Amino acid sequence: MKFNKVDLSFQSCDATYDEADVVIFSVPMDATTSFRPGTRFAGNAIRVDSVGIEWYSPYRNMDLKDYKTCDIGDLNIPVGDVEEALNIVYETTKQIINDGKKAIMVGGEHLVSYSTIKAYHEKYSDLFVIHFDAHTDLRDEFLGRKLSHATFMKHAHEFLGDGKIFQFGIRSGDKKEFEWAQEGHIFQQKFNFDYLDETIEKLKDKPVYITIDLDVLDPSVFPGTGTPEPGGMQYKDLLKAFDSFEKLNNIVGCDIVELAPMLDASGASTMVAVKSLRELVLLLHRK
Repeated sequence: MKFNKVDLSFQSCDATYDEADVVIFSVPMDATTSFRPGTRFAGNAIRVDSVGIEWYSPYRNMDLKDYKTCDIGDLNIPVGDVEEALNIVYETTKQIINDGKKAIMVGGEHLVSYSTIKAYHEKYSDLFVIHFDAHTDLRDEFLGRKLSHATFMKHAHEFLGDGKIFQFGIRSGDKKEFEWAQEGHIFQQKFNFDYLDETIEKLKDKPVYITIDLDVLDPSVFPGTGTPEPGGMQYKDLLKAFDSFEKLNNIVGCDIVELAPMLDASGASTMVAVKSLRELVLLLHRK
């Protein structure tokens, strides 16, 4: 599999694949979305609007231009074939890892994170996952599908095991999902980011994958998503969490998912995703 940078890349991330340390790719898939579709358009919307932010992050005191990042664009996935699309995401992530680079994925629906987490777990058997989301995503099946945006973390648990998943901001799900989490299978912080610093201290020397569903943010901040859930976090809370991530010594990869750009005509939601992606790219370079 050969990867090339795209003509329209995210901000100044225009290094070639061979020279890059961090590789961005996006997955135009919302095949199992159960409410409002549109996340398949997130990757390129983020690229277009990335001209509206600075290369320099005053939060990280880092500049995208100082680092080698390649953006290989949207993956070419078959429309409607969920299993093959997930396999393409898995194989892409696996190759990036095997080439000694770090991957950052832009969704797409949250199901696509199943494949990236799977690939990273094969590389790092002691992988831990920090998961920001409004929703539990811990169902066994949803609407007749085992693998869905509402089930992916439960099935990732099957290979990660107990004690490897740390959820924050959760405020929606089936009662059984909350009960299963409370049985000790995962750490689940409802409603907010409390205990994030304690979690990071515990995991600071472990391999950590970060997956961020942007609907963890309140719809007043981020309305452009398929399943908005009132009662969420403010953007400054997310920026503070990024500051906390700097204490992790081994962030191996990350993703940002669930922007549906056409659901927010103001463009504010896309800009939230753009700025968040800049911070995550710089965090991967820092570590």
